[in-house]
Amino acid sequence: MLWWSLSRAGVRVNSCAGQTERTSMLCVGWMGRRTAATVLWIISLSWICLPACAQMRIPPETVQEWANTFGKQLSALSARYSGSLLLQKKYKDIEPIVKIEEVNGMELVRKFAEEMENMLGRKMKSVKRMAEAAEDADLYHEYNATLEFDYYNSMLINTMDEDGNYVNLGGEFPLEENEHFNKLPVNTQQSVIQVPTNVYNKDPDILNGVYMSEALNEVFVSNFDKDPTLTWQYFGSSTGFFRLYPGIQWTPDENGVVTFDARNRNWYIQAATSPKDIIIVVDTSGSMKGLRLTIAKLTINTILDTLGENDFVNVIAYSDYVQYVEPCFKGTLVQADLDNREHFKVLVEGLHVKGEGKVKKAMKEAFRILNEAVTMGKGSLCNQAIMLITDGAMEDFQQVFEEFNWPERRVRVFTYLIGRELTFAENVKWIACNNKGYYTHISTLADVQENVMEYLHVLSRPMVINHDHDIIWTEAYMDSVLFNTQAQSLLLMTSVAMPVFSKKEETLSHGILLGVVGTDVPLKELMRLAPRYKLGVHGYAFLNTNNGYILSHPDLRPLYKEGKKLKPKPNYNSVDLSEVEWEDTEDILRTAMVKGETGTMSLDVRATVDKGRRVVFLKNEYFYTTINETPFSLGIVLTRGHGKFIFTGNISVEEGLHDLTASDVVISNEWTYCETDIDPHHRKLTQLQAVVRYLTGKEPDLQCDEALLRQTLFDAVVTAPMEAYWTALLLNASGIDDGIETAFMGTRSGLMRLFRFVGAEKRVAKKFLSTSDKDNLFTLDHFPVWYRRAAENPAGRFLYYVPKDMRDVFRDYEVDYSTSFGPRDHNSECEDDGRILIAVTTVTVTVGQKTAVAGAVGVQMSLEMLEKRLWAITTQPNDTDCAGVEGLCPLSCTKSTELNCYIIDSNGFILISKDRNEVGRFFGEIDGSVMSQLLRMGMFKRISLYDYQAMCKVNPHSTSSARPLLSPFYNMMAALKWFMYNVLLFLLDFNIFGLWHSDHFVDAKASFHASSKKSKGDILQPCDTEYPSFVYEPSIKETNSVIKCGRCQKVFVIQQIPSSNLLMMVVQADCDCSRQYSPITMEPREVKYIASVKCDRMKSQKIRRRPESCHAYHPQENAKDCGGAADIRLSIALFLTSLFISTIISH
Repeated sequence: MLWWSLSRAGVRVNSCAGQTERTSMLCVGWMGRRTAATVLWIISLSWICLPACAQMRIPPETVQEWANTFGKQLSALSARYSGSLLLQKKYKDIEPIVKIEEVNGMELVRKFAEEMENMLGRKMKSVKRMAEAAEDADLYHEYNATLEFDYYNSMLINTMDEDGNYVNLGGEFPLEENEHFNKLPVNTQQSVIQVPTNVYNKDPDILNGVYMSEALNEVFVSNFDKDPTLTWQYFGSSTGFFRLYPGIQWTPDENGVVTFDARNRNWYIQAATSPKDIIIVVDTSGSMKGLRLTIAKLTINTILDTLGENDFVNVIAYSDYVQYVEPCFKGTLVQADLDNREHFKVLVEGLHVKGEGKVKKAMKEAFRILNEAVTMGKGSLCNQAIMLITDGAMEDFQQVFEEFNWPERRVRVFTYLIGRELTFAENVKWIACNNKGYYTHISTLADVQENVMEYLHVLSRPMVINHDHDIIWTEAYMDSVLFNTQAQSLLLMTSVAMPVFSKKEETLSHGILLGVVGTDVPLKELMRLAPRYKLGVHGYAFLNTNNGYILSHPDLRPLYKEGKKLKPKPNYNSVDLSEVEWEDTEDILRTAMVKGETGTMSLDVRATVDKGRRVVFLKNEYFYTTINETPFSLGIVLTRGHGKFIFTGNISVEEGLHDLTASDVVISNEWTYCETDIDPHHRKLTQLQAVVRYLTGKEPDLQCDEALLRQTLFDAVVTAPMEAYWTALLLNASGIDDGIETAFMGTRSGLMRLFRFVGAEKRVAKKFLSTSDKDNLFTLDHFPVWYRRAAENPAGRFLYYVPKDMRDVFRDYEVDYSTSFGPRDHNSECEDDGRILIAVTTVTVTVGQKTAVAGAVGVQMSLEMLEKRLWAITTQPNDTDCAGVEGLCPLSCTKSTELNCYIIDSNGFILISKDRNEVGRFFGEIDGSVMSQLLRMGMFKRISLYDYQAMCKVNPHSTSSARPLLSPFYNMMAALKWFMYNVLLFLLDFNIFGLWHSDHFVDAKASFHASSKKSKGDILQPCDTEYPSFVYEPSIKETNSVIKCGRCQKVFVIQQIPSSNLLMMVVQADCDCSRQYSPITMEPREVKYIASVKCDRMKSQKIRRRPESCHAYHPQENAKDCGGAADIRLSIALFLTSLFISTIISH
């Protein structure tokens, strides 16, 4: 390429040769006999011309020399202080005595699934014992309406009154911190009782239930003795109380209220009923205005909360016409997963009243949807029900039911009469009683919860009468209501539960559900059964449900950060497998796993490391199978090249123990070398302590992974010389180079060696490889970042990067979250950001034609030291021979304001720059013009990635409050009419007798204000995003180019730094191209779908596996038990007064 040059320091006036004739004349700069104004005019034109006529010259050969020199220094430092050559030699020496085996993925996934089945089977046996004990206790319990019984109320235990005496239902209740229960203070010898605030804790039903269920205490303790891995065991009673083991002190919310009600929890609802199709039909006619509509909305939301991912739903509103709350869902049922339920709630909030109530059309539409679902094989194919929410029904319904539902009465109809008015109570009750449903009257907001729950008891009747004890497993969830500590409330878990029935003969036809028993299984404990060391550096295991939703996956991100608070995403437990394994575009993997099949498949995938900032291209092998007796399927991923082979060695325990206990050795405390959670005495042991005690014979009863221990001991022996090597460097007379701080290495067995060359007070890296630096340690979910990145580099060649905790694709609106540890303090900034550099490379073992990664080794240096070396290399001395050199001479990256010099990595991130604020940022953000040119030239490639778990900001819609200006008289009459109308509504909704129930009024007022309160500012909602990653094309070693930017031309030279993943870039600094070229960022862009596509995505129903059992009918069911109205008297005087006021308003 021909390079022209012009130095601003020595511009020659005749350097414009070759330009057009007109431009050349202007550039001559002659001084004629014209006026001074003419001279100034010519000079100004010449200065305009100069930048356009000239361009800087940056000699590529000079940049190449700089890059080679810097590369040699960097490589020498890395190899010397990491000890990589020694470590590779040690593993080379043992190649004759090791075996390399190909990992059998299918055998591995079956073994993992069998172990998970055994673990989950023990939980199911515990639940069965609880159910049997509860039913037997009820069978022999005689109900006593006058029973007096003191129990341990979790809200009141250890609470004293002013006189120093324990309060009623309190008493002394010993609590002790327990490692097994996240260090919560618990009592493992006794359970406690929790009663929601809206339930009277001495109600006869509560006292009899608590007394009867005392028999569970013994079973709880016995279960925990038999299976010490059990966590919380509980019994949720149909009357409202909740028995929890081990006992804890319950903490109410900030208002002193206990909102937790076991009957609202998924494990209770799914165990109490079979899958169901629900159509909610709500009256939005004019008579539903005011509090009635508020009660109706809360009733809808409460019904939605009783649904799970095995259920299907739709919501219809009616007045003069039938309206689907979500028009996209017209005429169909949609899965009642968390995402859809929350979507319905938002839409229900926007309902308004008008017109007359024509319920007949709405009921026909509801029946039509349910009938079509059965005909087409959609929905749950089990229970079907219509929920009618109205303040009155005047039409004749018999014809509708004769046409659609009688005589089979396959669809149950539940009716909810809203408001104090009882005029239409008999009509509304008749509808329910003649369609195997249940009628309830809801007059205040406080009544909603209890009345809605009645329908669950009705739907459970066939199952109860038949005594079918179906065991259910829930989807993944977090219980932020039950637990108020962040470590516990943000813990992903699944629950196993079983219904408890009354076995008394006299109540058989009524099908009385006593409650539900269950226990929790933290998903991180389940995933320990698929150990990381068997899966390799990029391998992983994952679980999904019969509905295709993720139960556990290392790429699942269930939390986001709103302000300073971590919160579960609205759709955190309805993330589909296809949204995480999104390269499976044909849903082949998802379909096979949902169907419970066993098999294997291969995929080329674009995976990411470093929280989405860097892309790696992998060839993944997927192996999957079902976990028997559960709705779950297990999959594992092995990466070709990394997960395909594993090497094993053997060594004596004595030799291995000596090296394992060296001061520089640590092993992963999140991996299970030995099971420390079985015996309470072992729970405070670290994994290293447990291993040593087991191998020395001090704890022979410990259950340990023998294969992992053998490999760990072998690695300890092979890597033992590293400590002596690093120590010798430290003691060398020549000393340690400034800026060299830490040498480290890690092996596939989770063993790490760490050597600090500098004391803590002098180290720049305060966080790197500390116990809080989870990204760089072996955890339950992943290998360290440096290990994963090194594995993608050829063995022996160092990879360099700057750990920078900013610009992560997933952190602008949310935080990354791993189930393997508690959430970090995301408010604190990383102390090492942009101040250190990591150099790392892999070490391999080869036997025959098989090569396995044995580990990775590296060194951490300060960035300041490398900056000094680079600036020294890139500064030509003042005595440089500049003869014959056109342009800047001598060249300097630091002294010259006309040059910007950068070191960037193969993903385009800046490692070194004159401006330290640019370190760690993507180069395209700093200079979009040069990055655009590199993309056009093919030196970098843009890779599109997708995130289906993102959270995006949306602006809440606001309506204008402007109104036309009216006459004073009209305004006065409008105000009077508004006042009289609202007084009327108040009188109708709260008659004289209702005023005595002041708690109801307070509840109504508080709930109404809470529901009407609007959030300020931006709202976060789930969305799909597309974001780029950039990758260097290594076949292009060097390039240079010119970018035309209006009046100037920008020159740049880029050169690969040998034996690294780095590039040196020298760019002309005095040519601003920002107007012509926008920055190129890695910011995620929300994927906007057109209305029709969005609708199709929302209502699409992917393949799912229905639960095996369904209990929708039993001939002995007593359908006559269908509810009744409360005895509320109507005030005649009040009615006449209201009628008179209404007449005035209407006129």
